[in-house]
Amino acid sequence: MANSPQAKKRARQAETRRLHNSSQRSTLRTEIKKVVSAIESGDKSNAEAAYKVAVPVIDRAACKGLIHQNKAARHKSRLNKHIHAM
Repeated sequence: MANSPQAKKRARQAETRRLHNSSQRSTLRTEIKKVVSAIESGDKSNAEAAYKVAVPVIDRAACKGLIHQNKAARHKSRLNKHIHAM
């Protein structure tokens, strides 16, 4: 357990950041799932609309360091490829 004041403060900050990051990660996953479900239902216009909403969320997560830039690019590329294949 943290004993020094500095270590106690770092523990508080880490907990705050953990909660914020988990919220952002949950939002990211939800948006990706919306696109995937639209693709699986076969509704191309709905899938494109969901993709347009998901792209800024994915980019924001990558910019803030929540996920790696390459992972963000991979998600966008694969989702886009599935939409164009419809």
